[in-house]
Amino acid sequence: MLRLEKLVKTYKTGDQALKAVDLEIPEGQVLALIGPSGAGKSTLIRCINRLVEPTSGNVYLAGTELTGLSSGALRKERRRMGMIFQEYALVERLTVMENVLSGRLGYVGFWRSFTRRYPQSDVDEAFRLLDRVGLLAMADKRADELSGGQRQRVGICRALIQNPALLLVDEPTASLDPKTSRQIMRLVCELCQERGLAAIINIHDVALAQMFVQRVIGLRFGAVEFDGPPEALTPDVLTTIYGEEDWEATIAKVEDEEEIEVAE
Repeated sequence: MLRLEKLVKTYKTGDQALKAVDLEIPEGQVLALIGPSGAGKSTLIRCINRLVEPTSGNVYLAGTELTGLSSGALRKERRRMGMIFQEYALVERLTVMENVLSGRLGYVGFWRSFTRRYPQSDVDEAFRLLDRVGLLAMADKRADELSGGQRQRVGICRALIQNPALLLVDEPTASLDPKTSRQIMRLVCELCQERGLAAIINIHDVALAQMFVQRVIGLRFGAVEFDGPPEALTPDVLTTIYGEEDWEATIAKVEDEEEIEVAE
């Protein structure tokens, strides 16, 4: 469904954020990108939808090469890639409903979006999504009245209303407390399963990645150091990705968190 071939990103400073990354993600698979700060995780996600332009290499989404598209053709292809941001990227003065409907901007045209005259089918879908994530009663609240977890749920709805084939999720739990982080990760994975979506989740929390995703990609200095199931993240593998640390404690944390997850 998504294929990266020899993807390279070198910045003007000479820093190489990605080093010939090869990656294939089938339809419906949810994977986590882990690795230390500066490993290239956010750059990889942003190169896929060309918020950051790759230096070389190719990105294919369902057979369409994205790296060579014109700006107009890229705008159309971006409809198939929903983006969920670490800092939510909501318009604070707009309501929850208006923020969700902004995910349809690529479909309705400038004037209809400017005057907020969305098709009734889009409004109905926005209500369905808000109901699914538990925010239906907050549809008319301003975004700046919400908690961090609620804002992230709005961001999820905004991405899903695009009807994407792929979700690109950048640090969705970085600003959240542990319980809310588990709830958001569980929600993203459930929604992907329900809709048959593939997802790439850039996440720092190794324990959360191990608890929820099907596959883990470990990046180090812009290169893939690990690609496999979460249960294969042994202390030796984590040391290769991150360096020396008490990884037995991290693995114990995963077991503790899974017990909490069952209790909830």
